[in-house]
Amino acid sequence: MKLVYIALTVSLLAIVSCNSNTGNAGSNTSDTTNAQQKVAAAPIQSKLNDTGTQFLMAVFTRYYDLKNALVATKADNAGTAATALETVTDSFRTYIQKDAAGAALKPYLDTIVTQSKVAASFKDETCEKQRLAFGPLSSAMYGLLKAADLKNAHVYQEYCPMAFNDKGAHWLSDDSDIKNPYFGKKMLECGEVTDVLR
Repeated sequence: MKLVYIALTVSLLAIVSCNSNTGNAGSNTSDTTNAQQKVAAAPIQSKLNDTGTQFLMAVFTRYYDLKNALVATKADNAGTAATALETVTDSFRTYIQKDAAGAALKPYLDTIVTQSKVAASFKDETCEKQRLAFGPLSSAMYGLLKAADLKNAHVYQEYCPMAFNDKGAHWLSDDSDIKNPYFGKKMLECGEVTDVLR
């Protein structure tokens, strides 16, 4: 009987150990996948109605796509992501015109649409010009999420002091690990978390 108990204990420890390693490997997945896993943990809420909150998260998902393309320094992907971000943000902007709570969001949405267009219009393999648009776009996205009072999305505001010739710039992530979209592989881990929207 003791042998069975010991064998079960060892098996359980092996399973727990494997699951822990799997969790660590999962930390290399995209921000979008992490966001979807966190959605399952607690429902995402905002001061908007359910449809408005879904629109908000669609905008945010497209933002993550753009950020991830800049982290990887993939100009074509960044252009495609910027165009998708512009499209969904413009649809959201149209939707909130009917919502009294949405009036405070309009300036942020206007900036996101404008900067997405700018990022989509540049075609340089280094992504440097697209990154110039990403700075103000990220600031507008942070303002949008704060104004909408987003809850349960676990958004990290991160900051690189060396971006734009040491002027510094923020970006948003659903992970506290730093993956710098302003430098990509050149300085992937340059930055720090400055705020968390829970």
